[in-house]
Amino acid sequence: MGDTFIDKIYRGDAPEDVAAHYAAWAATYETEIQDNGYATPERCARALLRHKANTAAPVLDYGCGTGLSGLALRMAGFETLDGVDISPEMIAQAEAKGIYRRLTRIAPDTGFDRIAEYETVAAIGLLGPGGAPAEVLDSLISGLARGAKLVFSLNDHAIAEKTYEGRLSEHMDYGGIRLLMRDYGPHLPAQNLKSYIYVIEKA
Repeated sequence: MGDTFIDKIYRGDAPEDVAAHYAAWAATYETEIQDNGYATPERCARALLRHKANTAAPVLDYGCGTGLSGLALRMAGFETLDGVDISPEMIAQAEAKGIYRRLTRIAPDTGFDRIAEYETVAAIGLLGPGGAPAEVLDSLISGLARGAKLVFSLNDHAIAEKTYEGRLSEHMDYGGIRLLMRDYGPHLPAQNLKSYIYVIEKA
């Protein structure tokens, strides 16, 4: 087994303090994840376009990390991006790209209370073991304004855990959201990992 940060996450020995893990990873994150063929951001951005998300309206990039998700959104034509993340080190990397209107650090236990201001929200590569827990998906869905769209991804590890899709099914059963898309495809090809891309709309 390797000793890279990505190996630590996917063999389950990432530290309990996820913020500390990503702070240590910030300097090499992009090189490591791009070397593994990170495909999910572009897939998510294209999915939003297919479902007619408004490219002129501000997009909330929730868990923006170093800004790779923001770059994919910008390349797809989304004009105004606001990012939030728990890691100041990751945010510093995102800020250097010059693509965000606003970047905000959030605390893991409080989240972000302005989700309803956005008609499009992205949570790309955020949810799953070694990342955000299923409760964050609940917060995102609950915070959406009526008619707003959320694109997010769940990789093979998150799917295997079942909690994430279980929460999504509960929200659908209650009629709170509409599932517009669920598509399986590449995530980190060099790790032989795939992910589902979801686009949902708040009912």
